[in-house]
Amino acid sequence: MQIFEVVELSEFPYMETREVIQGQTVRDILNETSIEKVYLLADHDTKRIWTYNGPKSSFKVQIYGGILAGKLRQQLKLFYRVYSLNLYSKDDPEFQEILEKPIGGGRAKPIEKKDFPEPTPDRYVADISVSNPKINSALEYINQFPQPDSLIRRFMIIGGTIFTDEEITESFVKEEKITVKPIKLGRLNTGFTFFQDHNYSTRLIIKERNIQGLELFVDEEDKSPSLKIETPLIYEEKFNKPGSMKTLIKAFQIPKKLPGESEKEKMSESETDNYDDSAN
Repeated sequence: MQIFEVVELSEFPYMETREVIQGQTVRDILNETSIEKVYLLADHDTKRIWTYNGPKSSFKVQIYGGILAGKLRQQLKLFYRVYSLNLYSKDDPEFQEILEKPIGGGRAKPIEKKDFPEPTPDRYVADISVSNPKINSALEYINQFPQPDSLIRRFMIIGGTIFTDEEITESFVKEEKITVKPIKLGRLNTGFTFFQDHNYSTRLIIKERNIQGLELFVDEEDKSPSLKIETPLIYEEKFNKPGSMKTLIKAFQIPKKLPGESEKEKMSESETDNYDDSAN
């Protein structure tokens, strides 16, 4: 197994890799001392390139790691496939198996500045497009990722839909089981923010260069409630066509007198007069 650390540079190409040669096994590198680093692991036995993002690593360096993994795959003649080691929890047997693999030599070489073509002025390296994924497919994929240690998920955003986790009691014949499932809150409005709510730890889930969802975590010891939504949630799927905000506001403006009340009052006054006449 060869291990390469992703290194950020101050000038183009802004990234490179440095081979890690100290240590006997992968466990000597991927531990508490590497929580702020990003690594590429070239497993020549299985023809796999593993990407590993430390739980406190920079988002920018994580992006560099994805780019460099692609460059490393090109260097190895595309016979290798890139996989994310973060898809497995620390207790997963496959994760533990990788940790026990010995560090050794191989034919992979560090990615250096000379491996990048000179930048061309006024030209983008790549186009980035964002499209709304299928919610059920995105949920299934996101839930494959293990929950970060000592954090709990407060919100999850897929496309323009926001979810929160809720404990649901499932009754069985002999026992009661509590599961946590994402519950849909509603559609996000334009300009929606989480300002002045919490210092969230965020995790962006990407599959084949497409954003699947954004998760917002808080510390498991944080017992304070999230900001309460004071406005009613109107589910978009209940309408066949877009509505008007003016029409909505007008609908909540109840007049002091409802139509037909004046006629009822006249009828009531007439009955009162007849009663008074009969009494006389």
